[in-house]
Amino acid sequence: MKEKPRPTILTLDAGGTNFVFSAIRDYAQIADPVSYPAYGDDLNKCLKNIVDGFAKVAEAVSSFDAISFAFPGPADYDLGIIGDLPNFRAFNGGVALGPMLEQRFDVPVFINNDGNLFASGVSKAGYLPWLNQQLEQAASRKRYKNVIGITLGTGFGCGIVCNGQLITGDNSCGGEIHNTLNGVHAEWNAEESVSTRAIQRVYAEQSGIRVNDKLLPGEIYNIAKGKWDGNAEAAMTAFVQYGEALGLSIANVLTLIDGIVVIGGGISAAWDLFAPAMFKSINKPFQAPSGQTNPRLSYKVFNLEDKREFTEFIMGAPRRIHVPGSDTIVEYDRVQRSGVALSNINASLAISLGAYDFALQKLNHEK
Repeated sequence: MKEKPRPTILTLDAGGTNFVFSAIRDYAQIADPVSYPAYGDDLNKCLKNIVDGFAKVAEAVSSFDAISFAFPGPADYDLGIIGDLPNFRAFNGGVALGPMLEQRFDVPVFINNDGNLFASGVSKAGYLPWLNQQLEQAASRKRYKNVIGITLGTGFGCGIVCNGQLITGDNSCGGEIHNTLNGVHAEWNAEESVSTRAIQRVYAEQSGIRVNDKLLPGEIYNIAKGKWDGNAEAAMTAFVQYGEALGLSIANVLTLIDGIVVIGGGISAAWDLFAPAMFKSINKPFQAPSGQTNPRLSYKVFNLEDKREFTEFIMGAPRRIHVPGSDTIVEYDRVQRSGVALSNINASLAISLGAYDFALQKLNHEK
């Protein structure tokens, strides 16, 4: 019997500045990505570019089965209605984007946020299967099924995949890490210290200057590294505070979701500056009223970007023990562990692959 062709899905990674369109089949891009300006303040231009972008990619494939893409929230993703967005003010009041595209292209349309689809992408076709392959090659019995995908960019995004299932929540609000408590400024949400504006603000405060929203994190990174003129100490402090707040939010999520943390997005390129503070926060112990300290988490969190720690993580500590009262021997790994790593595929591709996987699950569910 001839195998039924796999579905072809048109995808979109909707950033605040640009829209990037693609087509995916079998977890691989089958069309060159197409980019259009977002025009987040002009609804007519924005919607026109969304339609034109999908139409352009559609020309490159013979046919397609659905459209699936990331778009910022708040939104009712099940209905395809986008709500009031700070970076897309044109959508204020609510826009039925999904139904509009269904009418225009006559295929099912699925929308979710970038954090969710990033997590889905790295879980299905990114870091998680690669990590499990490394464990298998090392003859380890350990395997991981849960992923916390985190995107670091203009804002602070997160998606959670448990045993292959994306956690979307009853209100399309699964994985809202940006609203975890802020460990640096208790009165703020976490995103105020884990975002582009946070790095800009702290750099300005430490330098004694006004905030310059044109000075991007990549430029502040170069100042910290001594590659650009500026206040290097202030730039370093900006990334240290960023890492502290990020680590505390990650620790909070890890108390509820026992899995691997995979980080992507533009600011992840500054890993060398924020990661030490991040891991310090993750591993910071609790102190009891008696003064005794206890571990923050019930298992060890490894830096999977460090070669020594990665090797230790992969090897674990397997042990063979006797079952009491019998000659049976069982093997188990004494080191309960998780880890934090950088994504091994770029965030835009991971989001597209996640959108593809999300569409496959939806299409299969509808059959």
